[in-house]
Amino acid sequence: MRLADYAPAPSPRRVRIFLAEKGLEIETVQVDLSCGEEFAEPFVSLNPRCVVPLLELDDGSCIGEAAVICRYLEARHPEPPLHGTTPEARARIEMWDRVIEDDGLRAVAETVRNRSPAFEGRALTGPVAYPQLPELAERGRQRTRQFLDDLDARLAESPFVAGNEYSVADITAFVCIGFARWAKVKPEPRHTHLVRWYDALSERPSAKA
Repeated sequence: MRLADYAPAPSPRRVRIFLAEKGLEIETVQVDLSCGEEFAEPFVSLNPRCVVPLLELDDGSCIGEAAVICRYLEARHPEPPLHGTTPEARARIEMWDRVIEDDGLRAVAETVRNRSPAFEGRALTGPVAYPQLPELAERGRQRTRQFLDDLDARLAESPFVAGNEYSVADITAFVCIGFARWAKVKPEPRHTHLVRWYDALSERPSAKA
């Protein structure tokens, strides 16, 4: 297998942390998004959506989307479990993972891609050029701040995002908090539960992936 990656981007980082938690090593190829390599051959033939991460399997077929790649790897390498071991746990982890994607990652991306000069004419990922909308950037910052409040409230109830065990939902949330710094939004001292959780996860070896 081979993973198409771009080190600074949040979505591939989710997969790298997942791999590190699993103790898996996969050949990695950097696709430099800063100079548009995702729109050029050979990558565009592998993934016409022009986004990373992308997992190329041994038979030449490809799997995209960070969450889907992680689920595939979980099925292939179930230990240690990061998607739960019971139907209830799997559902709870999947629920929180989707909430974090929708309310967290997408809110930060809305902010960054609609205000950074680096994304002029590329307000959405993919091959189609969309203009930046400043109003969406401001809304994204508001949503990101609300997400931090909501995550702090959740972590007041639970040591980890989806319950008592570390899971893929923690990986997604951890990456989201780091990504939020791109939007100049970060946890505040009042987010005591969020800060406790983030500091603990930062000590895990996988956090350096």
